[in-house]
Amino acid sequence: MEFQIPKLKFPDFSEEKYKKAPDTKLGTVEKDGVAPEYFYLTNYMPTFYKKNDEWFFPEHNSLNCVAVYENEEIIIKEIRDLVVGEKVVLSTKGDLNSGILVYKDGFEKSVYSTPGKAVETSFSRDYDFLFNLMEHEKNEEDGHIVWVLGPSVVFDYDTRHALNKLAENGYIDCLLGGNAMCTHDLEGGFLQTALGQNIYTQKNVPMGHYNHLDLLNEVRMTGSIKKFIDDGNVKDGIIKTLVEKDIPFVLSGSIRDDGPLPEVIGDTEKALTETKKELKKATLVICIATMLHSLSVAGMTSSYRYRKDGKVTPVYMYSIDVTENVVNKVGATRERMAFVPMVTNVQDFVVNCERALINDSKDMCESEDIEKSDNEEDI
Repeated sequence: MEFQIPKLKFPDFSEEKYKKAPDTKLGTVEKDGVAPEYFYLTNYMPTFYKKNDEWFFPEHNSLNCVAVYENEEIIIKEIRDLVVGEKVVLSTKGDLNSGILVYKDGFEKSVYSTPGKAVETSFSRDYDFLFNLMEHEKNEEDGHIVWVLGPSVVFDYDTRHALNKLAENGYIDCLLGGNAMCTHDLEGGFLQTALGQNIYTQKNVPMGHYNHLDLLNEVRMTGSIKKFIDDGNVKDGIIKTLVEKDIPFVLSGSIRDDGPLPEVIGDTEKALTETKKELKKATLVICIATMLHSLSVAGMTSSYRYRKDGKVTPVYMYSIDVTENVVNKVGATRERMAFVPMVTNVQDFVVNCERALINDSKDMCESEDIEKSDNEEDI
């Protein structure tokens, strides 16, 4: 059976309740970056806006933003991006009486997850759906798979190998993260350690606590991550693979960062802008082992995407962490729509994805199984 992603079913706007709804009221922006009084704060759910007796559906949505009416369409914008003269939708309730329809019934019930998943939960079905979804989005012309990674994914040999194979085979279209994730991945490729521990053996090396700072010094001396890699300093790692394949990554900074690396964006507003550029293209988001980055991405990412075939599909977000609190927070932000929590070891998750999706991994596993069977027969 062919894999199908659920499609948004639009309301029947010929119904009397929609015809009777008034047009939305608009307020004018009088100062850049400041919304007019009584502005409507956008919802994560698919939302329609009525103007001139016509219902408009924005191309993207985002949490805690404003709806701007311009050129006969509704555009969702950050408040800080508002410009004097723009017309902003006004409403404190966001209901039909103010010309706004927050439409929770557009997607079938299977799109919504149920709360209560824990480390004891079986995730086989979630894995199967994800593998089909990744295969589908990889092969779609407008598919865009965004990974959001925390530092722990680069502390393990098998995980780094699996991420490389996934990127090489088209399952990563963009990477979002911070200074630590990138620093320790480059440290692994440069000195074969992460935070001074050998990537494979997990043994501390002499003076290893200097390693990530030595790496930062070397990259900053060179001037850029790309030049440091092009100069042959990095043996392996996900960042090396992304640079070589020209796959974009956005590194958002924080006040805790060592260094930081030259490409890390310390300006919060600029980091948000660059992150949103990638998230507007996202058709699937996979968040792994980073609470703050996952929560920020959860709030910024649209709950749906207009596809090139004219249909509207949900943007699925997978949240993978060993802590239930993290996935529960991300799920609450996404209102559990097109949200899949997996409370599991992140290294196991990444390796499972690689083994299920990459042919040579499948072949290797099959050959190992055959080898084991042969050995058992000999015994």
